Amino acid sequence: MKRERILVIEDEPDILEVVRYNLTKEGYRVTSSMDGTEGLRIATREAPDLIILDLMLPGLDGIEICRRLRQDPVTRSIPIIMATAKSEESDLVLGLGVGADDYIVKPFRPRELLARCQAVLRRGTLREEGTRGERIVVGRIVIDSVRHEVLIDDQPIDFTATEFRLLHFLASHPGRVFDRAHLISRTIGDHAIVLDRNIDVHVRSLRRKLGPYRDYIETVRGVGYRFRDTRRSES
Repeated sequence: MKRERILVIEDEPDILEVVRYNLTKEGYRVTSSMDGTEGLRIATREAPDLIILDLMLPGLDGIEICRRLRQDPVTRSIPIIMATAKSEESDLVLGLGVGADDYIVKPFRPRELLARCQAVLRRGTLREEGTRGERIVVGRIVIDSVRHEVLIDDQPIDFTATEFRLLHFLASHPGRVFDRAHLISRTIGDHAIVLDRNIDVHVRSLRRKLGPYRDYIETVRGVGYRFRDTRRSES
């Protein structure tokens, strides 16, 4: 059975060794780099199934690497787990804001890292809702799950893998309210240990990229989020 390829970009030798050992033990094919610039080259050349990316790196830091990966058509859909020794919320929010799919704070237990990797990789292979709703058209927004593409006013807009899943899931259920825990389970993974703030950051990024159509994603205070039911508003 094919095992997924994971690229680990981490400059602390002890942590890198522990991560490599545990991932390899689970059967994953692991490539690693201790330098940001080299890690970016490997990611572009090999297009792994998952990248574990340290925030603070020599060469290029994790934020800049993540930003460049999301700008490259070859790597823009590769899931990224950001690892950081900093626990400040601003750093976590920044990592998610530039396109990371999840984060983990050092020091972390190997079991926690494995659970997050499994959840992110499962989301990558699990195409939400299968063949149902492959192409969703809402006004001037087109969400194509087959091409993994979003068009707004006929222009392609870049979304991270998690942002795309979140937008597709909400748009597939117009008018229905989902709490944050449900959205985390469906778009981030039920095995990931994350904060409600995670979903809020992704929603904020979605709204920014939706531009004039940002209000299609509605906040239901005290509950969660929903995608506007345009059929009801037009009746």
